[in-house]
Amino acid sequence: MVVHALEPLVVRHTLRLPAPAGPAGQGEAVARQFDAVLMSVGFKLSADLMKHLGGLSPDAVRETAERTLETVRRMVGDHVQHNVYFLDFPANVPDTVAFWASCVAEALADDATRESTLAQLSSGVLNLLTLPSYGTYRHTYEEMLAAHDELIPAAGDRQIVLHLGGDAETEVTALYLALAGSSTPLGEEALADLAVLAEACVAGPQPEEIPVRENRAVVNRARLGVGAGLLLDTVTDVLRLACALAEGDVTLREPTRFRGMSRPVRRALLAGLDSVVAASPAKLADVAAHREAWKRLGERLHPHEYPRWPHAAEVFAVARGEKTVRSFDSRVEELLDRGDVAGATELLKSAPGRLFRSLDRLLRAAWEETPERQRDVRDAVVAAAVEVAPQVAGRVVLSVREHLHNRRPEASAAPRIHVNRGGRAWAQPDTRADLPATHRERLIEALDAETRRRLPAPGRLLVDPDILDVALPLSGKATSAGLGVLPRGSVTPVDGELLRFFVYWKQTARTTDYDLSALMLNTDYSMLSWLSWTALTQVEGVHSGDITDAPDGASEFINLRLGAARGPYIVPQVDIYSGEGFEETAESFFGFMLRDGDQQGRPFEPRTVRMKSELRGTGRVALPLVFARDEDGRWTAKWLHFYLKGSPATNQVETNRVSVSMLVRAAVERDHLTVRHLVHLMAESADDVTLWDGVRLPDGPVTFIGLQRPDGLPDGSRVLTPENLRDVIPA
Repeated sequence: MVVHALEPLVVRHTLRLPAPAGPAGQGEAVARQFDAVLMSVGFKLSADLMKHLGGLSPDAVRETAERTLETVRRMVGDHVQHNVYFLDFPANVPDTVAFWASCVAEALADDATRESTLAQLSSGVLNLLTLPSYGTYRHTYEEMLAAHDELIPAAGDRQIVLHLGGDAETEVTALYLALAGSSTPLGEEALADLAVLAEACVAGPQPEEIPVRENRAVVNRARLGVGAGLLLDTVTDVLRLACALAEGDVTLREPTRFRGMSRPVRRALLAGLDSVVAASPAKLADVAAHREAWKRLGERLHPHEYPRWPHAAEVFAVARGEKTVRSFDSRVEELLDRGDVAGATELLKSAPGRLFRSLDRLLRAAWEETPERQRDVRDAVVAAAVEVAPQVAGRVVLSVREHLHNRRPEASAAPRIHVNRGGRAWAQPDTRADLPATHRERLIEALDAETRRRLPAPGRLLVDPDILDVALPLSGKATSAGLGVLPRGSVTPVDGELLRFFVYWKQTARTTDYDLSALMLNTDYSMLSWLSWTALTQVEGVHSGDITDAPDGASEFINLRLGAARGPYIVPQVDIYSGEGFEETAESFFGFMLRDGDQQGRPFEPRTVRMKSELRGTGRVALPLVFARDEDGRWTAKWLHFYLKGSPATNQVETNRVSVSMLVRAAVERDHLTVRHLVHLMAESADDVTLWDGVRLPDGPVTFIGLQRPDGLPDGSRVLTPENLRDVIPA
């Protein structure tokens, strides 16, 4: 196992540094220097880690410092140079029209561009991109740094503690087991990390269970590479494994281009398919859901060459339509089309997860029954759900619980929001009939009882109040990779006078123009004003200037004074004006910083960064989060992680304001299931529950739930922070 290569994964996912090894020595002085440099980017060594480093040789500490600093700088976005168009930003940003006029004047003064500029002016339409002084940096990064004073540290600056871990192999194995055995789907970055860890850990300890199918696919790929037995119980498991082998999409959201496979691999996949179908021929019904993918895979596997596995050949016969196997869903739909809700419910009991996902529809479908039958049918639906609840995944139980809470009659006025697995979001008026209150409440009570039954006794519970409104991570796909990023629907306080957004992108092959904007909304979610390249200054703040090409990387910033905000909602967004999509660029990320009113410094100061989120969605407009002000004047951030489809080019904040406003309203008015809910359920079996004041540490082991692990928790404590909050989701 190559531990140094895997160490950054441990730091990113756990904020633990595997115990550095090396010759003993007097490393205290170098360790203090390491800690000081870490603090400049918003991190700090724990007391235990500082002590451990102090016992190593200075050279060993330096090597550790170099590796760790590279990792944390990348985590916070400080691994690139963040320049700005206007040298003195946020000072001396000109009025938009005055700035454009100065660009025109410079173009007219340039012999090379005078004639074309005059021609455009005479036509009445001017393309800013043809002006030589528009859209590109006019000073070097070093010149920009020289124009800004050094940042004066403030008490509110971010400081994340890096804790001492076990030896590298132990930490890597623990991370592998945690990711592979996760009860909730992982995000794109975490799934890629799991693939790397699986290759390194395939010969070591394995999780007792891998409940998430995508995780199973990447683990199976590693197991296939060393000849270990495959973990397969559906035909789709084999298809996902084939996608993993082709470096494709194991979520099956996007088509995978299968490549030629060696005979041993083909034999392993066909043998796996044969065993699954032989054990349960009914599983052939799953083939129809991915018929085209199976056809393409069959062209690579050549099942006709292997008559010893006849059941595998049946899979491809179903995909080609040569054999008919009725799907489970079609049987359910037939019953519902006939109005037989009770029959559909009885059938769905054999697939508990699908029954849970169909509860809303089944309860509404009962309206079509005769009045005397309606209550009996609904009672049967609720009884079926209660009966199968112990067999349903914990994240599905909690997802349905959240859904039912948001089906209250008073919540029906808000738009209905839809988000696919790629983060693409859209909203529409909610025209569904209300659910009967009695049955909705009975289901909620039953789901809470089931969740309570599965939660382990926490012993003494110590809770950081700031985490109570963080949404439960029911899926890693409802968030983005990065630092300080929380699941969709999370709400956290915003403490600071100056709010600064930033976006960075680096194009891969063609000219790419991203535009950072901020939309200010009224209480009724109508547009009040905006900041963008078309409106560089507003009462609320200023824009750093438009950059239109990023071969070496480019940054844009928006600086806002929260006290000057006229409306209660601020919605930052990143629009793709032209060029590569978010998933095509070499790198792209968004974030925000908070500063005290008198803090100056560079446009980008890593220690003030509160969140840095990768931009990797499938739309052309990114909406990372929304800032909201309550009636008492306090600001909070609510995480969105939305992507709008947008236009192929020339996306602007002004042209998508209607769709953004509807999405923001739907998101703000939706209640997500949060940590507060699970703490409430856990409290019933806890020895005691204490809200942490941020200062006093307990005198014995506790279950701590908070945004960051405190330094000095007693040995034996269980710690749940956003990095491993998925562990609290019952299996």
